[in-house]
Parts: sequence; structure tokens; C-alpha cells
Amino acid sequence: MDTLTTLLPISLWVMAFIIAVLGGFVKGVVGFAMPMVMISGLSTFMEPELALAGLIVPTLITNVAQALRQGIGAALASAKRFWIYLVVGGVMLVASAQLVRVLPISVMVGLIGFPVTGFAVLQLIGLRFRLARQRADVEAGIGAFAGFLGGISGIWGPPTVLYLTALDTEKSEQMRAQGVIYGLGALALVGAHLGSGVLRAETLPLSLALVLPALAGQWLGGQVLDRVDQALFRKATLVVLLVAGLNLIRRALTG
Repeated sequence: MDTLTTLLPISLWVMAFIIAVLGGFVKGVVGFAMPMVMISGLSTFMEPELALAGLIVPTLITNVAQALRQGIGAALASAKRFWIYLVVGGVMLVASAQLVRVLPISVMVGLIGFPVTGFAVLQLIGLRFRLARQRADVEAGIGAFAGFLGGISGIWGPPTVLYLTALDTEKSEQMRAQGVIYGLGALALVGAHLGSGVLRAETLPLSLALVLPALAGQWLGGQVLDRVDQALFRKATLVVLLVAGLNLIRRALTG
């Protein structure tokens, strides 16, 4: 308990738990965006580096649950299909994670805020990219960008969702593929930030404490998804992400 209260006062722990539940709920509804919600929310009252540490373990656990929802065989099939994306993204993630300790805070939140805002705006105005088939060069390029972004911020959802959507990936496979990609990315993120020092003895308790609230939110989101039109909730999620992204841009520009 002393370790936890040293990290944050009780009132801020309550806020952190609420943000984790909200992030998990959004993920349960649309299959992604938990790291974006968590980094946006947590970084309003803690340093971005601590916020990044906080989302790492919940991101890993919730993505494993999502990837295995239809069994190990289906998850392995998705991993085989998108292996280029996984390999290139993983390498870039590990490399860019080392920049967290040297990038100014304003640059770090800007690198998160601009992609989040751009993604939300593109989706809300109905602009989607189309690809007739998978291409190794395109997949490698998008995977590299996603990995770079993931290493410094814990967020690699926007380019991943854009790519899967551009391929017109079937809904259940898209949800599963997101879980596989994000899950393996989260595993790489754990290793990368054990090396960078972001995830260490002092910050690990925060990350572990947010796992159960995130899982609870994910379960609730899944229940809602089964009963309510997904399109409405996806649009509401994008509005939330747009607001969160604009807030991060504001912080980046004002220092």
C-alpha cells in the first residue's frame, strides 16, 4: 500500500481506475483504442512516462484475451497472414522505445496527439483507404510506422486499423487480427521498456493495478457490443478519441 500511495494519492488512483475501465470498455466495443484512451487520460495528471508505464501490462493482457477469443488455431492463422507487419512493427517498436527517455515531453505528446486526431477525423468524415490485396511493401511501411509510434507512446492502433480496414478484412478476423498484432506488439513493448527503464520496480505496481479495471471494462464493452449497434458506439468512440487527441496537441503546443 505504501508503494501505491507513493506513486499516486488515493483520489488519483480512483481516476486512474476509471480511465482504465473506460479504455477497456472502448476496446471491448471496437477492438482497439485502449492505449489511446489511457495515455490521453492518465497523462492529464501524471508524467507521460509514468502514464506509458501504466498502460503496458493492461494492454498486453487485454490483447491476449482478444486474440484467443476464437481459439489458438485462429490466432495463429492471423499471425501467419500478417507476419510481415508483425516482424517489421516489432523491430521498429523496440528501436523507438529507446527514444522515450530523451524526447522532450512536448514532442512525445505531440507524436501521440496528431496521429490520434488525424485518425479520428478521417474515420468521422468517412474517408477510408482501399487496397485490392496485401502487398509486402505497403504492409512493411505501415508496420514500421505503427511500430515507431508504439515504441514511444504505447499506441499503434490507428495505422493498424486503417490497414485492416483498407483490406476489407472480415469483422471477426479483423477483431482477432487486432488482438494478435496488438498482443505481440504489447509483448515487445514490455521487453523494450524493461530495457528503456520506463517499466521498472517503481512503475510496475501502477501497471499491474490497472489490469483488473481494464479487463472489467473490456468485458462490459463486449456485453454492450452484443446488444447494441456497433456503428453508433464506434462513432461515439471516435468523438472521444478526437477530444483526447486535441487535448494532447494542446499540451504539445503549450508545453
